[in-house]
Amino acid sequence: MTTLQPSAATGRSPAGQAARKTRRSWKGWGFIGPFAIVFALVFLAPLAYSVYLSLFRTQLIGGTHFVGLDNYQQALQDGQFWEGVTRVGLFLLIQVPIMLGIALLVALAIDSGRLYGKDFFRITVFLPYAVPAVVATLMWGFMYGTRYGLVGDINSAFGAKLPDLLSPDLVLASIGNIVTWEFVGYNMLIFYAALRVVPHSLYEAAEIDGAGQLRVITAIKLPAIRGALVIATIFSIIGSFQLFNEPAILQKLAPNAITTDFTPNYYTYSLSFSGQQQNYSATVAIVMGVITMIVAYVVQLRGMRKGA
Repeated sequence: MTTLQPSAATGRSPAGQAARKTRRSWKGWGFIGPFAIVFALVFLAPLAYSVYLSLFRTQLIGGTHFVGLDNYQQALQDGQFWEGVTRVGLFLLIQVPIMLGIALLVALAIDSGRLYGKDFFRITVFLPYAVPAVVATLMWGFMYGTRYGLVGDINSAFGAKLPDLLSPDLVLASIGNIVTWEFVGYNMLIFYAALRVVPHSLYEAAEIDGAGQLRVITAIKLPAIRGALVIATIFSIIGSFQLFNEPAILQKLAPNAITTDFTPNYYTYSLSFSGQQQNYSATVAIVMGVITMIVAYVVQLRGMRKGA
């Protein structure tokens, strides 16, 4: 009869080694198991359910029935949806560079070491990020009003005629101002944290070579934080496509300027809760998610390629 002999090198039998490998593999699953369960419940399950909903349609006559990809075909031909996509696309093309540019300038100023009271300045710039979006939007919305708030008071006190910042022509810029005010500090902190880990030896070498501050910024600091710039840009793009709180709250103050299809997310919300079209709302949300994913991936690919 054949018996298992201990390994000459380890003194352990193959069966014992296999048992230990099995235990180690189960220990690994024990560490990642809680995260995997939460991830499946809060991400995969809602996503799968949304896909499931998007394959059906509910009608007054006939009830709910399977329609396959008909909802997706309708979404691709929906003028209201694409008008909202175009609007947020214009928003991110203008607002995101301005916001990130201001955040980068502030981070560079704080990192330069020449700014008096930089700790207080850093906290002050970051503070608006701690204000809830609802509160910030209401605050700015009432300041924008021509019959009340700051703009209205200036018009009354000085006999001025400031433009209506909640008019259809200016409301998108007004929302951009609110979002910029909220998130400049957040992006500044990302850039500043990246600047703090730049090796000081690079600055010393630049000083020996006689490089000025502008040369240090363009040749050392900006290349060193390219990864942070890409990450902040991706986060800002995703946030722009998810624009919802600001237009939803300002809609009560500017009903003629902000419609229910002002942004894709607001359109999705209106379809689901006002129009009772949950199936089509899920379809629009999935299409918008795919668009966001593609744009973010392209930006990441280009940003990382340049950094190579």
